[in-house]
Amino acid sequence: MAVLNIVLVEPEIPQNTGNIARTCAATGTRLHIIEPMGFTPDDKKLKRAGLDYWHLLDITYYKNLDDFFEKNPNGEYRFFTTKAQNRYVDVEYSDNVYLFFGKETKGLPEELLFKHPDECVRIPMINDSAARSLNLSNSVAIAVYEVLRQWDYPNLLCAGKLTKFDWKDAE
Repeated sequence: MAVLNIVLVEPEIPQNTGNIARTCAATGTRLHIIEPMGFTPDDKKLKRAGLDYWHLLDITYYKNLDDFFEKNPNGEYRFFTTKAQNRYVDVEYSDNVYLFFGKETKGLPEELLFKHPDECVRIPMINDSAARSLNLSNSVAIAVYEVLRQWDYPNLLCAGKLTKFDWKDAE
């Protein structure tokens, strides 16, 4: 099975990280968190946003970016940023891809982006300085589902059932 990884670099808002954790748990995506964080792993807001999905989560913490790259030297890296020249839908995502997202107030470090121009991708938005970026958890969800769409949703349930009716009876 293909492996998808989300990397949060210095997340600041526990509710965003909790929502991202829930998305990762529901899709079988691994979560990597680069410290420092703006909260602790036992923060009530973090836990509440992630609901009761924490036991489904594969999560790893790192001291800093160097620690992350030292422990994960192989894989495809994609850096999501409003500063990118390429759209996220215009690239193919391979097995063991790592999707990087920066902190809510500053994004990813520009030095990192500058070293990897071809790996930087953006989610299109209006051209207005007042709309600087999307919410972090929304951006992660968009990216996760684009990768999973390209992979044809491996190991995900793609059809649901009604609780009071049978879909066959609707025809």
